[in-house]
Parts: sequence; C-alpha cells; structure tokens
Amino acid sequence: MAFAGDFIFRLRSWRRILRFAGIALVAALSPSTYGEATRTVALRQIYFTALQILPGYLVFAALFSLVLIEIVVVSARQYGLAQYALELVLRVLVLELIPLLTALFVALRSGAAIGTEVALMRVTGELQEMESAGESPLHRELVPRIAAAALSVASLTVLSCVIASALAYVALYGLSPWGFDEFTHVVGAVFSPAILTGFLLKCLLFGLAVALIPIATGLEAERGQVKSAPVAVLGGLVKLFFVLGLIEVLSLAAKYV
Repeated sequence: MAFAGDFIFRLRSWRRILRFAGIALVAALSPSTYGEATRTVALRQIYFTALQILPGYLVFAALFSLVLIEIVVVSARQYGLAQYALELVLRVLVLELIPLLTALFVALRSGAAIGTEVALMRVTGELQEMESAGESPLHRELVPRIAAAALSVASLTVLSCVIASALAYVALYGLSPWGFDEFTHVVGAVFSPAILTGFLLKCLLFGLAVALIPIATGLEAERGQVKSAPVAVLGGLVKLFFVLGLIEVLSLAAKYV
C-alpha cells in the first residue's frame, strides 16, 4: 500500500510538472508577457545565472577541454588513429560532454537557487498575495526566471563549445593557419544537418529542463510549512538530473543505435 501511494504521489508530481511546463511555455512565448517589471526580473536573473559566473565557468570549461583533448590526441596517436583525433574530440567533447556539463553546472548553481526562491515564495504566501492583488505570479515572477535560465544554459553551452573547438584546433595544428581547410572539412562532416539539428534540440531541451523543473517542484511547497521547502527543492533536483540523463541517453540512442 505504501509503495502504491508513493507511486501515485510521484505520478501526480510529474503530471503537475508537465502541466506547468505547458502553461509556462505558452506564457513565455507571448510578447505581452514581457512588461517592464517582467523584463527587470529577467535581466536580473540572467545576470545571476549567466553573466556572474561567465568568466569562471569559461575558464573551467577551457581547462576541462584541454585535458580531454590532450587525452584523446595522445591516445589516438598511440594507436595509429591520429587522423581521427579531431573528429573524436568534436563528437565526444563538443556534441556530448559540454552541453551536459553546462546543464548540470547551471542546475547545481542556479536551478537549485531558483527552486529554493520559488519554494520560499510559496511558503511565505508571497505568490498567493500577488494573486489576491490581481497580479499574475506566472507572468511577474516565474516566466522571467524560466526564460533567463534557459537562455543562460544556451549561451554558456555555445561559448564553451566555441572555446573547445578553438582549443582542439590549436592542439592539433598549433597557431598555423594551414590546418584551417582540413579543420573546417572535419567540422562540416561531423556537424551534418541532421546532427546539428539534434544538437540544437538537445541544448533546447536541456535549457527547458533546467528552467522549468526546479520552479515547478518549488511550487509544490506548502504555505506556512517551512520544512516543505527543502523537500520540494531536493525532489526537483532529483527529477532534473533524471530528465537530463534521459535526454542524453535518448540523444545518444538516436545517433548511434
């Protein structure tokens, strides 16, 4: 009985997340949503979610990329596969690891914070007070955070991928421009229209997951019940990591299975 009750509770939680995601996406795509107050919240959230961490994260991404590129290049040369080193770097690092790493980084740093903020707003009754005053919490507080978090994941992913690609070129060809033709040929072969479409779709899904799930689960906190806030936030992180892993597995299966 306890197992059945727990299963029903989790099923209802996922249903609430999907329902909230649909409503929030419709609101986020509506130009009328972005009034002055909404834009202010969105810009502040973009600063905290992306701009504030941009230098540190790019340094981390560059160091991570350098280490992985060196491992791939040295291993490829040892096994006589040096001609495939660049393709391996692009497929493993740029297409798979960096998008997932960026989503996890933003989820841990900003997703948890946003989920906690929303949960506390729910516990203290701030969201309910907005509704009583005739304001929409969805448009005023939630949609700006969703748009900012999704944009932050996308922008950090693009910048990190560009840096990783540049480092791969330098590691293989040095600072000489003579390897540019071969480099662009390999990049064009790896990023075929189908692969590029799948890559962009995966990045979009990562951004939406990081933006929507912490907020949706934060809304599950109960008014006046402070202890319900950490439970909702922790549950949101677990669900978020599950969804990110599922997206990555489905992406790999679509490309290689």
